[in-house]
Amino acid sequence: MIHITLKDGPAQDMASGVTAAQALKDLGMAGDRRVVAAQIDGEAVDLNAPLTRDCTIAPIPVGTPQGLEVMRHSASHLMAEAVRSLFPGVKIAIGPAIEAGFYYDFDAPEPFTPEDLARIEERMGQLVARDLPYERQEMSRGEAIRLFRELNEIYKVELLEEIPQDRVSLYRQGDFVDLCRGPHIPSTGYIGAFKLTGVSGAYWRGDERNPMLQRLYGTAFPTREELERHLELLQEAKRRDHRRLGRELGLFMVDEEAGAGMVIYLPKGALLRSIIEDFERREHLKRGYQMVMGPQMLKVDMWQRSGHWDNYRDHMYFCEVEGQMYGVKPMNCVAHMLIYKSRVRSYRELPLRFFELGTVLRHERSGVLHGLTRVRQFTQDDAHILCTPEQVESEILGVLDFVAEVMAIFGFEYEVELATRPEKSIGADAEWELATNALINALKTRNLPYHLCEGEGAFYGPKIDIKLKDALQRRWQCATIQCDFTLPERFDLTYIGPDGQRHRPVMLHRVILGSLERFLGVLVEHYAGAFPVWLAPVQLILLPITDRVHGYAREVARMLLEADLRVEVDDRPETLRYKIREAQLQKIPYMVIVGDREAADRTLSPRLRDGTEIKGMPLDEFLNRLKEESRVPVVSC
Repeated sequence: MIHITLKDGPAQDMASGVTAAQALKDLGMAGDRRVVAAQIDGEAVDLNAPLTRDCTIAPIPVGTPQGLEVMRHSASHLMAEAVRSLFPGVKIAIGPAIEAGFYYDFDAPEPFTPEDLARIEERMGQLVARDLPYERQEMSRGEAIRLFRELNEIYKVELLEEIPQDRVSLYRQGDFVDLCRGPHIPSTGYIGAFKLTGVSGAYWRGDERNPMLQRLYGTAFPTREELERHLELLQEAKRRDHRRLGRELGLFMVDEEAGAGMVIYLPKGALLRSIIEDFERREHLKRGYQMVMGPQMLKVDMWQRSGHWDNYRDHMYFCEVEGQMYGVKPMNCVAHMLIYKSRVRSYRELPLRFFELGTVLRHERSGVLHGLTRVRQFTQDDAHILCTPEQVESEILGVLDFVAEVMAIFGFEYEVELATRPEKSIGADAEWELATNALINALKTRNLPYHLCEGEGAFYGPKIDIKLKDALQRRWQCATIQCDFTLPERFDLTYIGPDGQRHRPVMLHRVILGSLERFLGVLVEHYAGAFPVWLAPVQLILLPITDRVHGYAREVARMLLEADLRVEVDDRPETLRYKIREAQLQKIPYMVIVGDREAADRTLSPRLRDGTEIKGMPLDEFLNRLKEESRVPVVSC
């Protein structure tokens, strides 16, 4: 007999080998098809998994994030089975659940068409109706390799040949078998409403040297109503896509001739970025940060000393100069440490806060590049705070407050994650524990709930990650705070303490907006390109109706430009309706009509982006209104 306890519920002795489903039933959770898997001592398992030891059990309902992931993962297997049955000879690669659905990669001789997706969906529906069980099977790695070789599944064989474990698990449903850790739902009938949402190309393992596969995307929800709401959000996401808006609004371009992942800013995009950079410089100076700037590349021995060579080399670019190897910087921390070390420091100087809008380059595989949100060259609002161990927590609190104030300015809510020591890392356990505790204490002081991400910290220290939520409630990596006891040791950073002895400072790596490229991409989608007046690259456009008022329009434009407002004049020989439509498409906050009456009365007739019209507004009144709305928000500190 084994003793099984329902989490936050009763306990009962049961026969060893009882399934998780039966245990839940005996503990009072009978016949609930909303439960798709179970947790045994915190580990997710199939409902038909046998229990052989004393344990705590908890249900995983489909309405929870973990339950949705299990159902969507099972749906990806279902999609693969449908594809294999309709297109014999297609080879399968990998098919995980992702944040808003699932995908599966296929090696198919012909591209999938919209008609193919409709056929695949129909076949998936037939398989759901058959309520086929998902059955787990364990076997030796060698047996699995032989099985998938017989099935001519070369990608599964490649994965298996790299797996170190002697035994692996497979899952079957119907005529389909897949290499998988699980868990899965009990049967295909547990899959609620689903929809295939698109197809794209994807290199095998994200490496452009590997074959190009076809990635089929889909999503699944417990109910049809939830699916319909999600599909509406997808349509809204397409409308807000920063890549499309970037072209239409003249913000940026990515040209393959220049290189994948290399952003070229167009005039309006460069101006938008400059507005944000000026805002950041002002806010950092207010908080006691000092502006610094490091070189774009440093000698390789610097990167070896920092640990980047051993732990980050695959993401870096290197070149040779006069027989000396250099590494193009993927981060700004090394130069900032050299600045700190350039002279003897006293405890009276600390904390020192070095800030740089530093451009870095990182080798990202072409398969993951995406508009502004995943690029190879980007600029970070990077800072490194050197402080005494006693100052660490207060400095972390200061960064958390800085993040909260800036996110409020841009209208973002956010969530917090705490990432701990990864397997590949440097530094002593005791230092990692001190750093982790400092981050946790700061979060507790500010009453910030956080999600723990075990093993996802930087290689030199644990970190707090800020995931901002945009208008569609999507999560984006933004600010980060990394607590580092290790690099100051490696670079022998010291300060003279009150006792006259040398002591080791602690370094905090932090960004507020993070990558400016990614932040701009998120910002475009958050506002759907309709920026508030203070951010808009063009704040107003003057629309003269006739040639007779061109002189007055240009006079007004000069006055507005002298007031540091961003204005354009559309004096093309087009109809007023056409000009207004063009300005609306450019999402300009104010379209100002200038006709004979306005010129005679020295007034303006502004039309707001939402269609509101104001007739005959005195010029001074309009100027004061626009200056007030153009004022860059002030953040308290």
